[in-house]
Amino acid sequence: MFNLSRGQSRTAALMTLSFTIGAIAPFVNASPSLAQTTFSDVPSNYWAAQFIQQLSQRGVIAGFPDGRFRPEEAVTRAQFAAMINNAFQKSSQRQAINFVDVPSNFWASNAIRQSYTIGFLSGYPGNRFEPNQNIPRQQVLVSLANGLNYSPTANTQTTLQAFSDSFNIADWARSPIAAAAERRIVVNYPNVQFLNPTATATRAQVAAFIYQALVSSNQASAISSPYIVALQPTTPTPVSVTIPQGTAIPVKYDQAEKILVTKDETAPLTLTVDQNVVTQEGRVVIPAGSQVIGKLQPAQGGSQFVAEKLLLTTGEEYQINASSEVITKTETIRKGTSTSTIIRNTVLGAGAAAAVSAVTGDRAIATEEVLGGAAIGSLIGLFFGRNSVDLITIAPDTDLQMTINQNLLVSVK
Repeated sequence: MFNLSRGQSRTAALMTLSFTIGAIAPFVNASPSLAQTTFSDVPSNYWAAQFIQQLSQRGVIAGFPDGRFRPEEAVTRAQFAAMINNAFQKSSQRQAINFVDVPSNFWASNAIRQSYTIGFLSGYPGNRFEPNQNIPRQQVLVSLANGLNYSPTANTQTTLQAFSDSFNIADWARSPIAAAAERRIVVNYPNVQFLNPTATATRAQVAAFIYQALVSSNQASAISSPYIVALQPTTPTPVSVTIPQGTAIPVKYDQAEKILVTKDETAPLTLTVDQNVVTQEGRVVIPAGSQVIGKLQPAQGGSQFVAEKLLLTTGEEYQINASSEVITKTETIRKGTSTSTIIRNTVLGAGAAAAVSAVTGDRAIATEEVLGGAAIGSLIGLFFGRNSVDLITIAPDTDLQMTINQNLLVSVK
Protein backbone atom coordinates (compact mmCIF):
# COMPACT_ATOMS: atom_id res chain seq x y z
CA MET A 1 0.00 0.00 0.00
CA PHE A 2 2.87 2.35 0.71
CA ASN A 3 6.23 2.53 -1.11
CA LEU A 4 9.02 3.84 1.14
CA SER A 5 12.62 4.71 0.31
CA ARG A 6 15.40 3.00 2.28
CA GLY A 7 15.87 6.07 4.53
CA GLN A 8 12.11 6.41 5.09
CA SER A 9 11.85 2.72 5.95
CA ARG A 10 14.63 3.06 8.52
CA THR A 11 13.01 6.08 10.16
CA ALA A 12 9.63 4.34 10.27
CA ALA A 13 11.17 1.27 11.87
CA LEU A 14 12.83 3.37 14.57
CA MET A 15 9.61 5.22 15.34
CA THR A 16 7.72 1.94 15.55
CA LEU A 17 10.31 0.63 17.98
CA SER A 18 9.98 3.79 20.06
CA PHE A 19 6.22 3.38 20.38
CA THR A 20 6.53 -0.31 21.17
CA ILE A 21 8.96 -0.03 24.09
CA GLY A 22 8.22 3.33 25.59
CA ALA A 23 10.71 3.13 28.44
CA ILE A 24 13.64 2.95 26.07
CA ALA A 25 12.30 5.37 23.49
CA PRO A 26 14.42 8.39 24.48
CA PHE A 27 17.62 6.35 24.23
CA VAL A 28 17.15 4.57 20.88
CA ASN A 29 19.01 6.62 18.28
CA ALA A 30 19.71 6.63 14.63
CA SER A 31 23.35 7.15 13.78
CA PRO A 32 24.64 10.54 15.03
CA SER A 33 24.51 12.00 11.53
CA LEU A 34 20.74 11.29 11.41
CA ALA A 35 20.05 12.19 15.05
CA GLN A 36 17.39 14.76 15.84
CA THR A 37 18.99 17.83 17.43
CA THR A 38 16.08 20.26 17.68
CA PHE A 39 12.94 19.65 19.68
CA SER A 40 9.57 21.40 19.83
CA ASP A 41 9.75 21.81 23.63
CA VAL A 42 13.38 23.03 23.76
CA PRO A 43 13.47 26.60 22.39
CA SER A 44 16.85 28.11 21.54
CA ASN A 45 16.79 30.26 24.68
CA TYR A 46 16.10 27.32 26.99
CA TRP A 47 18.84 27.19 29.65
CA ALA A 48 20.03 23.68 28.66
CA ALA A 49 19.42 23.94 24.90
CA GLN A 50 23.10 23.75 23.93
CA PHE A 51 23.81 20.79 26.20
CA ILE A 52 20.82 18.88 24.83
CA GLN A 53 21.67 19.69 21.23
CA GLN A 54 25.29 18.58 21.60
CA LEU A 55 24.43 15.29 23.33
CA SER A 56 21.67 14.55 20.82
CA GLN A 57 24.11 15.10 18.00
CA ARG A 58 26.50 12.65 19.65
CA GLY A 59 23.79 10.04 20.02
CA VAL A 60 24.01 10.06 23.81
CA ILE A 61 20.37 11.02 24.36
CA ALA A 62 17.40 11.29 22.01
CA GLY A 63 13.95 12.77 21.84
CA PHE A 64 10.51 11.17 21.62
CA PRO A 65 8.59 10.21 18.47
CA ASP A 66 6.35 13.26 18.82
CA GLY A 67 9.33 15.58 18.33
CA ARG A 68 9.60 16.56 21.96
CA PHE A 69 12.54 16.12 24.34
CA ARG A 70 10.61 16.42 27.62
CA PRO A 71 13.48 18.22 29.39
CA GLU A 72 11.72 18.37 32.76
CA GLU A 73 10.92 14.65 32.87
CA ALA A 74 12.61 12.57 35.60
CA VAL A 75 15.47 10.18 34.77
CA THR A 76 15.59 6.67 36.21
CA ARG A 77 18.74 4.82 37.18
CA ALA A 78 18.28 2.49 34.22
CA GLN A 79 17.91 5.40 31.81
CA PHE A 80 20.98 7.08 33.28
CA ALA A 81 22.98 3.86 32.84
CA ALA A 82 22.02 3.88 29.16
CA MET A 83 23.17 7.48 28.78
CA ILE A 84 26.48 6.71 30.50
CA ASN A 85 27.23 3.90 28.09
CA ASN A 86 26.43 6.09 25.10
CA ALA A 87 28.64 8.91 26.41
CA PHE A 88 31.77 7.21 27.72
CA GLN A 89 34.02 4.51 26.37
CA LYS A 90 36.05 2.95 29.17
CA SER A 91 37.64 -0.40 29.82
CA SER A 92 36.26 -2.54 32.61
CA GLN A 93 37.40 -1.65 36.11
CA ARG A 94 35.75 -4.51 38.00
CA GLN A 95 33.92 -7.80 37.55
CA ALA A 96 30.28 -7.68 36.50
CA ILE A 97 27.60 -8.79 38.96
CA ASN A 98 24.02 -9.91 38.44
CA PHE A 99 21.58 -7.64 40.23
CA VAL A 100 18.57 -9.51 41.59
CA ASP A 101 16.13 -6.87 40.32
CA VAL A 102 17.56 -6.66 36.79
CA PRO A 103 16.44 -9.73 34.80
CA SER A 104 18.43 -10.62 31.71
CA ASN A 105 15.52 -9.61 29.44
CA PHE A 106 15.19 -6.15 31.04
CA TRP A 107 15.61 -3.49 28.35
CA ALA A 108 18.64 -1.86 30.07
CA SER A 109 20.28 -4.97 31.54
CA ASN A 110 23.37 -4.70 29.32
CA ALA A 111 23.72 -0.96 29.96
CA ILE A 112 23.41 -1.48 33.73
CA ARG A 113 25.97 -4.27 33.64
CA GLN A 114 28.40 -2.15 31.63
CA SER A 115 27.94 1.00 33.71
CA TYR A 116 28.80 -1.06 36.78
CA THR A 117 31.92 -2.69 35.31
CA ILE A 118 33.39 0.62 34.11
CA GLY A 119 32.92 2.19 37.54
CA PHE A 120 30.15 4.73 37.04
CA LEU A 121 27.27 3.09 38.91
CA SER A 122 26.94 0.72 41.85
CA GLY A 123 24.08 -1.13 43.48
CA TYR A 124 22.33 -1.12 46.83
CA PRO A 125 22.59 -3.59 49.75
CA GLY A 126 21.04 -6.92 48.94
CA ASN A 127 22.55 -6.89 45.47
CA ARG A 128 19.80 -4.62 44.14
CA PHE A 129 20.12 -1.93 41.46
CA GLU A 130 16.67 -0.31 41.66
CA PRO A 131 16.57 0.36 37.89
CA ASN A 132 13.22 2.17 37.93
CA GLN A 133 14.11 4.46 40.80
CA ASN A 134 14.35 8.15 39.87
CA ILE A 135 17.95 9.22 40.25
CA PRO A 136 18.77 12.21 42.51
CA ARG A 137 21.06 14.98 41.32
CA GLN A 138 23.76 14.17 43.88
CA GLN A 139 23.83 10.56 42.72
CA VAL A 140 24.39 11.65 39.10
CA LEU A 141 27.33 13.86 40.12
CA VAL A 142 28.85 11.16 42.32
CA SER A 143 28.54 8.67 39.47
CA LEU A 144 30.36 10.97 37.03
CA ALA A 145 33.14 11.87 39.48
CA ASN A 146 33.70 8.24 40.46
CA GLY A 147 33.52 6.94 36.91
CA LEU A 148 36.12 9.47 35.77
CA ASN A 149 38.31 8.82 38.84
CA TYR A 150 38.14 12.43 40.05
CA SER A 151 39.15 13.31 43.60
CA PRO A 152 39.07 16.76 45.23
CA THR A 153 42.35 18.64 45.29
CA ALA A 154 41.23 21.37 47.68
CA ASN A 155 39.53 21.18 51.08
CA THR A 156 36.13 19.53 50.54
CA GLN A 157 34.33 21.64 53.14
CA THR A 158 35.71 24.86 51.63
CA THR A 159 34.73 23.83 48.09
CA LEU A 160 31.18 22.93 49.08
CA GLN A 161 30.69 26.38 50.61
CA ALA A 162 29.97 27.47 47.03
CA PHE A 163 26.51 25.92 47.53
CA SER A 164 24.07 27.65 49.88
CA ASP A 165 22.40 24.30 50.56
CA SER A 166 25.56 22.23 51.00
CA PHE A 167 24.19 20.98 54.34
CA ASN A 168 21.75 18.84 52.33
CA ILE A 169 24.53 16.90 50.59
CA ALA A 170 24.81 13.36 51.92
CA ASP A 171 28.06 12.44 53.67
CA TRP A 172 28.91 9.80 51.06
CA ALA A 173 28.46 12.34 48.28
CA ARG A 174 30.44 15.28 49.65
CA SER A 175 33.92 14.40 48.43
CA PRO A 176 32.86 13.31 44.89
CA ILE A 177 30.65 16.39 44.47
CA ALA A 178 33.54 18.62 45.54
CA ALA A 179 35.67 16.91 42.88
CA ALA A 180 32.91 17.41 40.30
CA ALA A 181 32.64 21.10 41.20
CA GLU A 182 36.39 21.56 40.81
CA ARG A 183 36.09 20.06 37.30
CA ARG A 184 33.14 22.35 36.38
CA ILE A 185 30.74 19.42 35.98
CA VAL A 186 28.08 20.95 38.24
CA VAL A 187 25.38 22.99 36.48
CA ASN A 188 22.71 24.66 38.65
CA TYR A 189 19.60 26.24 37.16
CA PRO A 190 18.03 28.68 37.93
CA ASN A 191 20.29 29.66 40.87
CA VAL A 192 23.90 28.66 40.42
CA GLN A 193 24.43 28.66 44.20
CA PHE A 194 21.74 26.04 44.93
CA LEU A 195 22.70 22.44 44.26
CA ASN A 196 19.38 20.81 45.27
CA PRO A 197 21.29 17.55 45.81
CA THR A 198 18.33 15.38 46.81
CA ALA A 199 16.01 16.55 44.03
CA THR A 200 15.28 14.11 41.20
CA ALA A 201 17.48 14.83 38.19
CA THR A 202 15.65 15.86 35.05
CA ARG A 203 16.59 14.97 31.51
CA ALA A 204 17.86 18.51 30.91
CA GLN A 205 19.96 18.48 34.08
CA VAL A 206 21.48 15.10 33.31
CA ALA A 207 22.30 16.28 29.79
CA ALA A 208 24.14 19.29 31.25
CA PHE A 209 26.04 17.16 33.79
CA ILE A 210 27.11 14.55 31.23
CA TYR A 211 28.20 17.15 28.69
CA GLN A 212 30.29 18.98 31.29
CA ALA A 213 31.85 15.65 32.29
CA LEU A 214 32.84 15.14 28.65
CA VAL A 215 34.36 18.65 28.63
CA SER A 216 36.28 17.93 31.83
CA SER A 217 37.82 14.82 30.27
CA ASN A 218 38.72 16.66 27.05
CA GLN A 219 36.13 14.81 24.99
CA ALA A 220 34.02 17.85 24.12
CA SER A 221 34.41 21.59 23.61
CA ALA A 222 33.35 23.93 26.39
CA ILE A 223 29.95 25.61 26.24
CA SER A 224 29.40 29.06 27.73
CA SER A 225 26.65 29.03 30.33
CA PRO A 226 26.03 31.22 33.41
CA TYR A 227 24.74 28.14 35.25
CA ILE A 228 28.02 26.21 35.26
CA VAL A 229 29.49 26.35 38.75
CA ALA A 230 32.90 28.02 38.42
CA LEU A 231 34.74 28.01 41.72
CA GLN A 232 36.53 31.23 42.47
CA PRO A 233 40.20 30.76 43.35
CA THR A 234 40.62 31.47 47.03
CA THR A 235 43.26 34.02 47.95
CA PRO A 236 44.41 33.56 51.53
CA THR A 237 43.84 36.62 53.67
CA PRO A 238 47.16 37.93 55.02
CA VAL A 239 47.47 37.67 58.78
CA SER A 240 49.77 39.81 60.89
CA VAL A 241 51.89 37.74 63.25
CA THR A 242 54.29 39.06 65.88
CA ILE A 243 57.59 37.21 66.18
CA PRO A 244 58.54 37.85 69.79
CA GLN A 245 61.82 39.18 71.08
CA GLY A 246 64.23 36.33 71.87
CA THR A 247 63.12 34.12 68.94
CA ALA A 248 66.08 32.27 67.44
CA ILE A 249 66.77 32.38 63.70
CA PRO A 250 68.84 29.41 62.48
CA VAL A 251 71.08 30.49 59.60
CA LYS A 252 73.77 29.09 57.34
CA TYR A 253 76.47 30.48 55.06
CA ASP A 254 77.13 28.51 51.90
CA GLN A 255 80.16 30.45 50.64
CA ALA A 256 82.73 29.10 53.07
CA GLU A 257 83.29 27.10 56.23
CA LYS A 258 85.16 29.93 57.94
CA ILE A 259 85.26 33.73 57.95
CA LEU A 260 88.30 35.73 59.08
CA VAL A 261 88.08 39.40 60.04
CA THR A 262 90.14 41.75 62.15
CA LYS A 263 88.65 42.84 65.44
CA ASP A 264 88.38 46.39 64.13
CA GLU A 265 86.70 45.89 60.78
CA THR A 266 83.13 46.01 59.53
CA ALA A 267 82.16 43.71 56.66
CA PRO A 268 78.80 43.22 54.85
CA LEU A 269 77.38 39.71 55.06
CA THR A 270 74.22 37.94 53.88
CA LEU A 271 73.07 34.73 55.57
CA THR A 272 70.36 32.22 54.61
CA VAL A 273 67.64 31.01 56.99
CA ASP A 274 68.34 27.29 57.40
CA GLN A 275 65.00 26.10 58.87
CA ASN A 276 61.42 27.35 58.96
CA VAL A 277 60.66 29.60 61.90
CA VAL A 278 57.14 28.65 63.04
CA THR A 279 54.62 29.74 65.63
CA GLN A 280 53.30 27.43 68.36
CA GLU A 281 50.31 26.78 66.08
CA GLY A 282 52.62 25.59 63.30
CA ARG A 283 52.27 28.68 61.07
CA VAL A 284 55.46 29.41 59.12
CA VAL A 285 56.46 33.03 59.72
CA ILE A 286 60.01 32.94 58.30
CA PRO A 287 60.40 30.30 55.58
CA ALA A 288 63.66 28.43 55.11
CA GLY A 289 65.60 30.01 52.27
CA SER A 290 64.80 33.57 53.33
CA GLN A 291 67.81 35.89 53.55
CA VAL A 292 69.11 37.93 56.46
CA ILE A 293 71.15 40.91 55.25
CA GLY A 294 73.49 42.62 57.69
CA LYS A 295 77.12 43.06 58.63
CA LEU A 296 79.92 41.84 60.85
CA GLN A 297 81.12 44.63 63.14
CA PRO A 298 83.46 45.10 66.12
CA ALA A 299 81.93 44.35 69.52
CA GLN A 300 83.53 43.91 72.97
CA GLY A 301 86.91 42.81 71.69
CA GLY A 302 85.48 40.52 69.06
CA SER A 303 83.08 40.52 66.12
CA GLN A 304 79.29 40.28 66.01
CA PHE A 305 76.78 39.84 63.18
CA VAL A 306 74.06 42.49 63.24
CA ALA A 307 71.03 41.95 61.02
CA GLU A 308 69.48 44.89 59.19
CA LYS A 309 66.97 43.44 56.74
CA LEU A 310 64.93 40.23 56.42
CA LEU A 311 64.05 39.22 52.86
CA LEU A 312 61.41 36.46 52.80
CA THR A 313 61.13 33.89 50.01
CA THR A 314 57.81 35.57 49.11
CA GLY A 315 59.70 38.76 48.20
CA GLU A 316 58.53 40.72 51.26
CA GLU A 317 61.15 42.77 53.10
CA TYR A 318 61.26 43.75 56.77
CA GLN A 319 63.64 45.82 58.83
CA ILE A 320 64.86 43.55 61.60
CA ASN A 321 66.68 44.05 64.89
CA ALA A 322 68.59 40.81 65.49
CA SER A 323 72.16 39.83 66.26
CA SER A 324 74.48 36.95 67.01
CA GLU A 325 76.58 36.44 70.11
CA VAL A 326 79.95 38.18 70.15
CA ILE A 327 82.66 35.96 68.63
CA THR A 328 86.08 36.32 70.25
CA LYS A 329 87.90 33.21 68.99
CA THR A 330 91.11 34.09 67.21
CA GLU A 331 93.55 32.55 64.78
CA THR A 332 97.15 33.74 64.72
CA ILE A 333 98.69 34.31 61.31
CA ARG A 334 102.54 34.25 61.43
CA LYS A 335 105.19 35.22 59.00
CA GLY A 336 106.04 32.28 56.75
CA THR A 337 102.61 30.63 57.08
CA SER A 338 101.35 29.15 53.82
CA THR A 339 98.52 31.33 52.56
CA SER A 340 96.92 28.37 50.77
CA THR A 341 96.38 26.81 54.19
CA ILE A 342 94.89 30.02 55.54
CA ILE A 343 92.41 30.71 52.78
CA ARG A 344 91.18 27.15 52.12
CA ASN A 345 87.35 27.18 52.48
CA THR A 346 87.69 30.64 54.00
CA VAL A 347 86.31 34.07 53.20
CA LEU A 348 88.25 37.06 54.48
CA GLY A 349 87.21 40.54 55.36
CA ALA A 350 89.16 43.27 53.59
CA GLY A 351 91.16 44.03 56.74
CA ALA A 352 91.94 40.36 57.35
CA ALA A 353 93.08 39.92 53.74
CA ALA A 354 95.36 42.92 54.04
CA ALA A 355 96.78 41.56 57.28
CA VAL A 356 97.48 38.13 55.77
CA SER A 357 99.11 39.69 52.73
CA ALA A 358 101.33 41.96 54.82
CA VAL A 359 102.43 39.33 57.38
CA THR A 360 103.04 36.47 54.95
CA GLY A 361 104.42 38.64 52.19
CA ASP A 362 102.09 37.00 49.69
CA ARG A 363 100.84 39.90 47.58
CA ALA A 364 98.69 37.51 45.54
CA ILE A 365 96.24 37.43 48.41
CA ALA A 366 95.26 40.95 47.38
CA THR A 367 93.59 39.50 44.30
CA GLU A 368 91.29 37.21 46.31
CA GLU A 369 87.64 38.18 46.65
CA VAL A 370 86.84 39.50 50.10
CA LEU A 371 83.62 40.28 51.93
CA GLY A 372 81.94 43.19 50.25
CA GLY A 373 84.46 43.22 47.40
CA ALA A 374 86.49 45.94 49.14
CA ALA A 375 89.90 46.96 47.82
CA ILE A 376 92.60 45.84 50.24
CA GLY A 377 95.69 47.38 48.73
CA SER A 378 95.36 50.56 50.78
CA LEU A 379 94.98 48.55 53.99
CA ILE A 380 98.17 46.54 53.71
CA GLY A 381 100.24 49.42 55.10
CA LEU A 382 98.40 49.11 58.42
CA PHE A 383 100.04 45.73 59.01
CA PHE A 384 103.38 46.29 57.28
CA GLY A 385 106.36 45.03 59.29
CA ARG A 386 104.39 42.77 61.61
CA ASN A 387 105.49 39.19 62.19
CA SER A 388 102.05 38.02 63.26
CA VAL A 389 98.46 39.14 63.56
CA ASP A 390 95.47 37.77 65.46
CA LEU A 391 92.26 37.50 63.41
CA ILE A 392 88.75 36.76 64.60
CA THR A 393 87.75 33.32 63.25
CA ILE A 394 84.08 32.66 62.68
CA ALA A 395 82.34 29.35 61.93
CA PRO A 396 79.19 30.77 60.27
CA ASP A 397 76.86 27.83 60.76
CA THR A 398 77.36 27.83 64.53
CA ASP A 399 78.75 31.22 65.56
CA LEU A 400 76.28 33.38 63.64
CA GLN A 401 73.02 31.90 64.93
CA MET A 402 71.03 34.92 66.03
CA THR A 403 68.07 36.01 68.10
CA ILE A 404 65.55 38.78 67.54
CA ASN A 405 66.16 41.72 69.91
CA GLN A 406 62.83 43.46 69.33
CA ASN A 407 59.34 42.13 68.46
CA LEU A 408 58.98 41.76 64.70
CA LEU A 409 55.57 42.08 62.98
CA VAL A 410 55.27 40.13 59.72
CA SER A 411 52.37 39.47 57.38
CA VAL A 412 51.77 35.84 56.41
CA LYS A 413 49.17 34.08 54.23
